[in-house]
Amino acid sequence: MEPIMFIWLAGIIVFVILEAATYQMVSIWFAAGAAGGLVAAALGADFTVQMTVFIAISVILLLCLRPVSKRMLKSKKTHTNVDSLIGKDILITKEVNNIQGSGEGKVNGMYWTLRSADSAVIPEGETAAVEKVEGVKLIVRRKGE
Repeated sequence: MEPIMFIWLAGIIVFVILEAATYQMVSIWFAAGAAGGLVAAALGADFTVQMTVFIAISVILLLCLRPVSKRMLKSKKTHTNVDSLIGKDILITKEVNNIQGSGEGKVNGMYWTLRSADSAVIPEGETAAVEKVEGVKLIVRRKGE
């Protein structure tokens, strides 16, 4: 076995390990290109032909298959009922004060811990709008701001 074949084999291993570590669907195409370079070396092709095969296979697979594989592996976000709270009005039942870590409100008959989106203090009895959900807290903004 020629020394260049060990280099191609090492390239395959490195690209596969890199892909396993990143899951970005980039390095795997270079591993396939290195396999092509290894086959070219085994058939006795000179280094220029081996590199051409490596680059051609890598680029073709990267351009043609990466978009398809990314679509197939794309995880779909599962929406939950809590997502329906975004944009709703919430009655402040305990003053919202990010510095003190206080804040409570009621929406859809349920009480939630609140935090202010802009760190503004929102007094009890006012209405705010739910901007987003972070864990078990609703992030709200005073109405009219």
